Amino acid sequence: MTQAKRKRATRSSSKTRGVALVLVDVINAFDFPGAAPLVKAAHKVAPNIHRTAERARECGVPVIYVNDNFGRWRSDFKATVSACTAPDLPGRLVCELLRPHPDDYFVLKPQHSGFYSTTLDLMLKHLGAHVLVLTGFAANLCLLFTANDAHMRGYRVVAPSDCTAANSSALTRGALDHLKSALSADIRPSSQLSFPQLSKISRRSGAQSF
Repeated sequence: MTQAKRKRATRSSSKTRGVALVLVDVINAFDFPGAAPLVKAAHKVAPNIHRTAERARECGVPVIYVNDNFGRWRSDFKATVSACTAPDLPGRLVCELLRPHPDDYFVLKPQHSGFYSTTLDLMLKHLGAHVLVLTGFAANLCLLFTANDAHMRGYRVVAPSDCTAANSSALTRGALDHLKSALSADIRPSSQLSFPQLSKISRRSGAQSF
């Protein structure tokens, strides 16, 4: 982030306080059996996630990578990024586009949910976040599990419909429908989201103020 951008972000952060952008498993090799449909869908939505993350950074909204450790217990996030951007891996181009910036945050998770056995909840409390904009993969698994746990902890969930994907459009649609009906999540496309407006949402009531 340039010095000018950092100054703009500092000025904007007071208007977007309480919001955090979470990128779930976007750093992923996608080299597991049956991943081809998910890779294709991830390539389609990755530019939307990238634009949303850039907007968040410009507004001073914390950008948090919540990523699987892929069972590598001696690894760290930097090593995970390096491994997933290796040549010839199916997820390399997505990882390159969504590579974290130096000022971003990260949490490594051992299971589907970003909250399970991680420091995510403590980090969000430290950042003062009560509205979580969830993006990433897969819509019906890690993103959905993270959204469920966020909802149970009192966070307001926003999951832009064009910033997530699964192995099929039916699975993605089903996950988004569940997020909307069961968690009262806001699933409007990312282009319709305003980070300053999201900051006005009440954590406890979950009621929208716009």
